[in-house]
Amino acid sequence: MSSNPVAETVASLMPRAKEELTELVAFQSVADFDQFPRSESEGAARWVADALAAEGFRDVALLDTPDGTQSVYGFLPGPEGAKTVLLYAHYDVQPPLDEAAWTTPPFELTERDGRWYGRGAADCKGGLIMHLLALRALKANGGVPVHVKVIAEGSEEMGTGGLERYAEEHPELLAADTIVIGDAGNFRVGLPTVTSTLRGMTMVRVQVDTLAGNLHSGQFGGAAPDALAALIRVLDSLRAEDGSTTVEGLSGDAGWEGLQYEEEQFRRDAKVLDGVELIGSGTVADRIWARPAVTVIGIDCPPVVGATPSVQASARALINLRVPPGVDAGAATKLLQAHLEAHTPWGARVSTEQIGEGQPFRADTTSPAYQAMAAAMAVAYPGQEMQYAGQGGSIPLCNTLAALYPRAEILLIGLSEPEAQIHAVNESVSPEELERLSVAEALFLRTYAAS
Repeated sequence: MSSNPVAETVASLMPRAKEELTELVAFQSVADFDQFPRSESEGAARWVADALAAEGFRDVALLDTPDGTQSVYGFLPGPEGAKTVLLYAHYDVQPPLDEAAWTTPPFELTERDGRWYGRGAADCKGGLIMHLLALRALKANGGVPVHVKVIAEGSEEMGTGGLERYAEEHPELLAADTIVIGDAGNFRVGLPTVTSTLRGMTMVRVQVDTLAGNLHSGQFGGAAPDALAALIRVLDSLRAEDGSTTVEGLSGDAGWEGLQYEEEQFRRDAKVLDGVELIGSGTVADRIWARPAVTVIGIDCPPVVGATPSVQASARALINLRVPPGVDAGAATKLLQAHLEAHTPWGARVSTEQIGEGQPFRADTTSPAYQAMAAAMAVAYPGQEMQYAGQGGSIPLCNTLAALYPRAEILLIGLSEPEAQIHAVNESVSPEELERLSVAEALFLRTYAAS
């Protein structure tokens, strides 16, 4: 990184950043209070609130949102007449999954092979640290030239919509000229990237019932309708032979123009086993950024250990459908539910229930804010030009903010590059990326203020 005062300040702050991320990662802030203590999320929220207050933020508040979680808000005033920038991140995290599969404990930030490991290190507690580093660097080099609002969400990973509903009820709270969502990531380490599209998502629970109760498979099997077998057929109908998603009525042939994702690189990033084929058709970018993708993320049925020779009376599954830009998530949900009902065999009873939704998003990349970010990233990443990529995940708040503040410019950056393995075991963050993106954000705020 070329020498400049902002970069030098951020570099000097990195040991403090590691200490703070260590403290923040230690909170088991999974917003599923059936599995994790509410006190862990509340502790993380207080940590964020205290950090904002220590930086001179005013009106710092723990916002009780309608889904029973807390978001943290703060306002840092800038010069009179300055623009307002909203900085977003979330402090809640995904469950650690199989803790035994982690090389080091998931809620202890651990340095290994030049990366910092821990649940939320990249997604998205590291994003909060990135915002703090950028602001501290500006304060040490002439001051923050814009009004800054920070909002840290407490339930983004659950998709329960608490902050979206709160923002709709208090539309003045998050109003800004530009919004920086710190919950995306570079296409790869060292390649500065803004995310210009997000797929939306819907979560649907499907249940199949065939019998009043389980039956002996020897006495009744062969004629008694098996609910688990019926469910398997329903789920299989969601994919074509090549693995493409086939929800009836939902187009699956859109293409992606722009930064491409080479298949061999994708295989390495996704850690696809030797000899196993990728699924779908078209380019990898088409498949993961521009087209729908269905995933069965859970099935309720007897485990192998302890199973008895029975015909199953009931079975259910949880289905996640990623919705491409340009498609309404609500409409996609109805198509998915209709497909499930139409493909249930043998007259079995089927019921579906939507339990979560997020709309897809497409940014205006011609705006002044994007020009300012491109200039900032060129300094933070010497010799690299800012790239535009899509992201397969959804950030439901993006569309809420776009609807509430249609004139606001929305940019998505962050620390979740492929090596970070967010949502998987051994999640990690690159401290070099944290440093460079903090410099980029600081320089963006300065450049944007002057635009």
